[in-house]
Amino acid sequence: MTVATINAGRLQRRLEDFARIGATAAGGVNRQALSREDRAARRLLAELALARGFHVFQDAMANLFIRREGREDDAPPLLIGSHLDSQPTGGRYDGALGTLSAFEILEALEDAGMQTERSVEVVAWTNEEGSRFAPGVMGSMAFAGAADPAAWRSLADSKGASFADELAETLAALPEATARALGTPVSGYIELHIEQGPSLEKEKLAIGVVTGVQGTRWLQVTITGEAGHAGTTALSYRRDPMVAAVGVLHALQASVMPSDIDARLTVGRIATVPGSVNAIPRAVTFSLDIRHPSAARLQEIDAQVRAICGEQCAAQGCSVEIATAFDMPPGVFSPAMVEVVQEAALRLSLSSKRMVSGAFHDALFVSRVAPTAMIFVPCRDGISHNETEYVEPASVENGARLLLEATIAAANGPPPV
Repeated sequence: MTVATINAGRLQRRLEDFARIGATAAGGVNRQALSREDRAARRLLAELALARGFHVFQDAMANLFIRREGREDDAPPLLIGSHLDSQPTGGRYDGALGTLSAFEILEALEDAGMQTERSVEVVAWTNEEGSRFAPGVMGSMAFAGAADPAAWRSLADSKGASFADELAETLAALPEATARALGTPVSGYIELHIEQGPSLEKEKLAIGVVTGVQGTRWLQVTITGEAGHAGTTALSYRRDPMVAAVGVLHALQASVMPSDIDARLTVGRIATVPGSVNAIPRAVTFSLDIRHPSAARLQEIDAQVRAICGEQCAAQGCSVEIATAFDMPPGVFSPAMVEVVQEAALRLSLSSKRMVSGAFHDALFVSRVAPTAMIFVPCRDGISHNETEYVEPASVENGARLLLEATIAAANGPPPV
């Protein structure tokens, strides 16, 4: 037996091979969940696995598992991986880096003839992105028992394709994979991912040791006033919901993030009814994405939104309705598993910092059923969900080396709690 090491050239070739599946003219990928391109990527990964003698499984949500047996083959395995689906104009590293680095770990262990105590499984989760079928992180949510997949059967994409049909076709496309139950026990989970933010690059750090994921709440705010003629309705007669909306957004943008470095507030959509250039709108609807690592603080921001909406709407003679469209509480990862990653980074002399993820990942839901940690590597300018997304080869290798070191430690040591 030799010491297991990462084959950086092989991993880079794998990234290039998978980037060709759903490649866009601008250098990114369009490999949305349960699409023909997604199925092609899953097939390539399965074929690579079978060629190395690994076992391939999939569950009812088409989560794909690749197993390398350990000495204790009856014990719950250590799970490593990420996802293969992308945004419509996504980058080639988001998700794929974590999945293919995890597969490189299996190959490195196999190359070295190193047997771990527990089996190690690579997972490619289904529909992390949620761009084609919402919500995202479907596969890991179902795996963790956080959602009932039956509730998604009636979903359709923007072209009318049925989620249930596309899932069935995806499952059928890999007859070589052995079916397994949804949510089988695992001893732990480690996910490698790009940071999707600029802090590691700007601080010249090699690694982010992720301790948890901030909470996210999506609100839909509808302010209703009174439609009127743009040219004939004087100020004193107006009940203009746009004026109220502007007041709300100005007050929120001036207070929420400036007063709390950990808070995030984003308006991603805004629409008016009737939407005519020469009419005062009857109603204005906009989205609010609010995030914070603290559940209590997230609730305070929600209350602040409602109070400001009430004040601004009353001043304009308008009414307001606020609906919660999505509510995901913050997640805190297992301190023991985080320590496994941190100690591995120290052994490899990789500069690092502990950090909370601003984006949600499959690890958030897996952490509800198994000790979990994440590894972040820097991406250029923090750009992600973008065809220009890029990770330096040295960062790819650093992330994979750390994942290998942490995998060996977690698969051979006592299960983290």
